[in-house]
Amino acid sequence: MPGATRSPGADALDRLLTRHSPWPLIEPIPSEAELSRAFAAAMCAPDHGALRPWRFVLVRGAARERLGELFVQAARLRDPQGDAERFRRKALVAPLLVAVVAHVQPHPKVPEIEQTVATGAATMNLLNALHLQGYGCFWVSGPNAYDATVHAGLGLAANEQLLGFVYVGTPQNRDRQPPARADIAPHVREWHGPGN
Repeated sequence: MPGATRSPGADALDRLLTRHSPWPLIEPIPSEAELSRAFAAAMCAPDHGALRPWRFVLVRGAARERLGELFVQAARLRDPQGDAERFRRKALVAPLLVAVVAHVQPHPKVPEIEQTVATGAATMNLLNALHLQGYGCFWVSGPNAYDATVHAGLGLAANEQLLGFVYVGTPQNRDRQPPARADIAPHVREWHGPGN
């Protein structure tokens, strides 16, 4: 409509629509203030029962080397004949890794699945907040996310699930365009009542 003004959030939404998982990621990583804002956004996730079931474990600097060693140890236990060393690189491909943990608690009204999904929502808020501050990030799982050795090495409790790692840094190629987005039509429909 001619002369219509854009809503206050329109620019942020335009930027959000450019979010993707850039590769590779290099220094710099977010400052402490930027990380605090991103984690504050994570705290705004939908959360039935206000349980805040998410936990985030930051791994940076020399700790990435130790995480790489933990990955190798776990891979050797999973497959003594496999190429365990390739997992060392997975801890070093970004300057900051954030382990995503669902801290699942028994609750009469909030089942485990809701707590896990809430952790996913908090993580998506984190990804979006980092993107809006100009950083690149992507979320990976893989065998290390489901490995008891990695779980123990990160000091996770028995009621905690490792949901993967968010890799964070600055996109090396800032000019790269995000991939073309899929059409929303196959993913959205309207319901008009039973049998329609």
